[in-house]
Amino acid sequence: MLSPKVQELFDEPGCDKNVAKDEKARKKGCSKPLTPGAAAGGCAFDGAKIVLQPITDAAHLIHAPLACEGNSWDNRGAASSGPMLWRTSFTTDLTELDVVLGQGERKLYKAIREIVEAHRPPAIFVYETCVTALIGDDIEAVCKHASEKFETAVIPVHAAGFVGSKNLGNKLAGEALLDHVIGTHEPDDVGPYDVNILGEFNLAGEFWMVKPLLDELGIRVRACVPGDARYLDVAAAHTAKATMMVCSTALINLARKMEERWGIPYFEGSFYGVADTSEALRRLSRLLVDRGAAPELLDRTEALIAREEAIVWKKLEAFRPRLQGKRVLLNTGGVKSWSVVAALMEIGIEIVGTSVKKSTVEDKERIKQILKDENHMFEGMAPRDLYALLERHEADIMLSGGRTQFIALKARMPWLDINQERHHPYAGYDGMVEMVRQIDIAIHNPIWDQVREPAPFDETGRLLATSVVVGRPEAPGPKAEAAAIPAFTYKKFANAGSGDADDC
Repeated sequence: MLSPKVQELFDEPGCDKNVAKDEKARKKGCSKPLTPGAAAGGCAFDGAKIVLQPITDAAHLIHAPLACEGNSWDNRGAASSGPMLWRTSFTTDLTELDVVLGQGERKLYKAIREIVEAHRPPAIFVYETCVTALIGDDIEAVCKHASEKFETAVIPVHAAGFVGSKNLGNKLAGEALLDHVIGTHEPDDVGPYDVNILGEFNLAGEFWMVKPLLDELGIRVRACVPGDARYLDVAAAHTAKATMMVCSTALINLARKMEERWGIPYFEGSFYGVADTSEALRRLSRLLVDRGAAPELLDRTEALIAREEAIVWKKLEAFRPRLQGKRVLLNTGGVKSWSVVAALMEIGIEIVGTSVKKSTVEDKERIKQILKDENHMFEGMAPRDLYALLERHEADIMLSGGRTQFIALKARMPWLDINQERHHPYAGYDGMVEMVRQIDIAIHNPIWDQVREPAPFDETGRLLATSVVVGRPEAPGPKAEAAAIPAFTYKKFANAGSGDADDC
């Protein structure tokens, strides 16, 4: 049943904020209840699909009317280094007639059969949605029967949109992996240097900025969930020796339960910024050494960090004179609310404010330690307040998601995408250089000087103009007088406030 599962997720022992609540407050849940018909961000179905769709060699089948898949397909900039089946859109496309006649389960089974025959994927994820949950389709039974019939893993994902927020959908996807995927495959190459990376989505391919560092240390990523993942790797994630959790608000339940079931220790870290990337590599190495890896791994890690930091700081020094003292407004949440703050302050950029709306208690404590002033933190800022702050030139650039970019553009201020729709990778040492380079490009773009210039209008909005006579040169003679008659006239803008322009 879905209801007990949701209540269990609301009582997450791994969340300090949730543990601090009394029993009555915990029952209300961690997210603000959604209002039917109101825009409330992503739904639970959207959150589940975000976590599972980057498993790139699996098929993802949406059991719903067409609009559910149409509105959520390719909703993040995750990247794949191989299989592209995950970008093929599969849906049962339920109609009103299917609902009335009870044809949903039959149509679902037929869709699974067609996918198996056409693509032969190692697994098919079947997503329950609002409509199919309301009409009572038993996707659990259909998936079980299809798995036995076609000898292919068919995994039900119970994350109907009306259940709750996108964040809850993230956790429900983690529960689906725990119940049906992780632990179902035993690899024959288990080693002492295997790790899991949870909550890394490989946006714009940024995990590829970090993986070469791990490869050089001899650390193998058994499963990166969900970024650029393969189904069998995720199914074998229980054999790893350590787990790094990048986004705790999304998959903390998955990390905690993997530790309880298989004894895999985890920690939360970040690959944003020089210092945080170095610290993440150190902590990952220490965990592996504690689990049986050779102690020399720590020495190799320190040598790699020293080399990479020397290279990256040399590259960043070129930007310091141009960005020293520049002010940034950060309107994001989660891990970026503190890791990006630390990264920017490393090169002398001032943080005038950072949003903590989607941040955990631990995230907020980190921000307080970094900024030394909690007045720079805000839970949420209305668009008019964001606009007013930028209009007063209290910041030189805003870093946020695409939904707030027009606030900055309206205030004629630079803006840089820091959320999931971005096209540039910002993780790791090279990612830090890229982020600083993009900020430098945005701030010093000459277009901002042009759009901030005063318009050539007077206070009443009337164009100031000067009549200019343009005539054709004529040779001296009887027609000389006629030649002085203007052939045509046009208006030339005068300096605003001159007040002596003639009307044409």
